[in-house]
Amino acid sequence: MASTEDKAASKENTSSWKDSIYNPRTGELLGRTASSWALILLFYLVFYCFLAGMFALTMWVMLLTLDDYVPRYRDRIPNPGLVIRPNSLDISFNKSDPHKYAQYVKNLESFLQRYNDTEQEGNEDCISGQYTLQEDEEGVSKKVCHFRRALLSFCSGLSDTNFGYHEGNPCVLLKMNRIIGLKPHGDPYVNCTVKKDNLIQMHYFPKEGRFDKKYFPYYGKKAHENYVQPLVAVKLMLTKEDYNKELTVECKVEGSDLRNNDERDKFLGRVTFRIKVVE
Repeated sequence: MASTEDKAASKENTSSWKDSIYNPRTGELLGRTASSWALILLFYLVFYCFLAGMFALTMWVMLLTLDDYVPRYRDRIPNPGLVIRPNSLDISFNKSDPHKYAQYVKNLESFLQRYNDTEQEGNEDCISGQYTLQEDEEGVSKKVCHFRRALLSFCSGLSDTNFGYHEGNPCVLLKMNRIIGLKPHGDPYVNCTVKKDNLIQMHYFPKEGRFDKKYFPYYGKKAHENYVQPLVAVKLMLTKEDYNKELTVECKVEGSDLRNNDERDKFLGRVTFRIKVVE
């Protein structure tokens, strides 16, 4: 049997534990009186309101330094990347089965909607071979040089709605990423090579796969709202010997000061994709 002293000690421990949460004698909750809790809660309320005010003030000051038309810092991306359409780096299809290449055709057709004549009617016919320089006036929309999809000839989707996929000679479209103020020196053009022993004939549209200087510089999304990037179409003239093989194609921007050989960024001025056509 437990002694009277043990029972008294147990009762005292239980009472002490309960008192640490709420002590009816002193009116303390978790060791603090009501006035003490009120003071500490008031302190934290004022403290966090002060922090929120400081954060809002610094954000407001920072936003005052920003320009709605031109990013403040543009030194980290001095050279554009090269992008391919259809939006896939692994193109594989059976030329005899329309369902196998329908996704690529749909992707190309959707992408070229902005290059339709109805969309390009309001754009201007700029001088080829010259930069389209415009006054830097805030709030004034910049004029846009038109790029009609007919310039892509057999890869425009106008005369051949399947973009050559049904005949095993597929088209791919290439464009450079937009960079505000970019004015490439020289005469930039696209050059594609296939990593295999036998050469594969390729047709470029527009002529010689060139990016005309008249589409540069780009003035930003807000100032150059209707701007469309120039495109280069590449039609791969594959033969039966090339079918049923996975071919690696590398396209680069040549003929200018734009970088295309940075090993740290394999999409800087170039793009590599694989293509396989099955009979």
